[in-house]
Amino acid sequence: MDSSHAADERIGDALVVVRPFRALRPRKELAEKVASPPYDVLDSDEAREITSNNPLSFLRVVKPEVDLDPSLDIYSESVYQKGADNLFEMVMGGRMLQDEKPMYYFYRQIMGEHSQVGLVATVSAVDYENGMIKKHEFTMPSKEADRVKHIMAQRAQCGPVFLAYPDVTELNELQSRLCKENEVEGDFTSDDGIRHTFWLVKDDDAIDRIRKIFSDIPFLYVADGHHRSAAGAIVAQKMREGNPDQTGNEEYNFFLAVLFPKSHIKILAYNRAVEDLNSHSSEEFLMMIENDFIITENAGPEPEDLHHFTMYLGGIWYGLHPRPGSYPVNDLLKSLDASILQDNLLAPILGIDDPRMNKRIKFVGGIMGRKELEKLVDSGKYKVAFSLYPVSIQQLIDVANSGKVMPPKSTWFEPKLRSGLFIHLIEGPTPARVIKGRD
Repeated sequence: MDSSHAADERIGDALVVVRPFRALRPRKELAEKVASPPYDVLDSDEAREITSNNPLSFLRVVKPEVDLDPSLDIYSESVYQKGADNLFEMVMGGRMLQDEKPMYYFYRQIMGEHSQVGLVATVSAVDYENGMIKKHEFTMPSKEADRVKHIMAQRAQCGPVFLAYPDVTELNELQSRLCKENEVEGDFTSDDGIRHTFWLVKDDDAIDRIRKIFSDIPFLYVADGHHRSAAGAIVAQKMREGNPDQTGNEEYNFFLAVLFPKSHIKILAYNRAVEDLNSHSSEEFLMMIENDFIITENAGPEPEDLHHFTMYLGGIWYGLHPRPGSYPVNDLLKSLDASILQDNLLAPILGIDDPRMNKRIKFVGGIMGRKELEKLVDSGKYKVAFSLYPVSIQQLIDVANSGKVMPPKSTWFEPKLRSGLFIHLIEGPTPARVIKGRD
């Protein structure tokens, strides 16, 4: 579709389109019970345990296999249909209602001392296709297809994409003022200790101002949710093909996102553990590492700075510092810590040539901390673990702007966005046509 088809959504020579929408949301008193972790941070058994204790959990929509026989293939058509049925049942049971008018929503999360406030909105699939919404990871067709089937079966986008944008002082100040002036719509602390608070932006002048501010922003960046954003664009393409009379402003041409200013975003490390030393003894392994790294024994478990690694082997934490000349300092990708570790240690010494496919390596999100790495190695199932320094948001933006992609499993974003608090309905049959609006 030519991007001019979405011209009505643009303001003058607007760059990106960030538009308000009529969210489908849980009743205020049910939000805490409905809100669930995203579909991809827990397995089916973990999700079943949660829903057995909380039947209102939105996991019944985003991981609907919880209501079906555990032996069933989670990618079978009956699973997608069950998700649609569960969403329909929540709507018809009055537990979820759609807002009467399009609006924005501010969503704040507090994890420990870290606080981040994002704007809940919809963004243009055309902007994604045209590279105005930039990505930094490859996606897998099988995972894209899974998300597409969920959206098409439910006629809804239930998991938001986590987007980043450069800070705009006016928008930061507007967000702060609106959150102080407006009544809190929801406020609860989830089981993992993260506090979730959200506000409605109903005022037309505020809505128009937010739209205008974003129309001056040239690019948005996918931080987390690459498969969800790719699926949103694929769904838009599919539905355009079935609607020759479309204007470009149909809901299916936009997908659900929460947009955070760059300064609010916290990235944690994505660590690694490997099952064996590729037939090397511990002594041989340490000697081989010394070719490209300066090793210090009894180091702290957390890397202190960029280009500093820590390694857990034989009950000891070692510090690893790349030797001068061991990597190209001016190469944007090769100078990333994940690349340095991969190119100078994991591939040549441990034989992990393709970390995406090799079953000997395990990726461990930084939220799990040093204890998880120690647990894996001390259990005997893994021989060695590596802790990396977190990628910066500026590194992510630089890679995305270059049109390149980061090494696999380079970033871990925390806190995660809850599913079920805001749902974007696209055109189609029920439940969209049977929803009674909020007052």
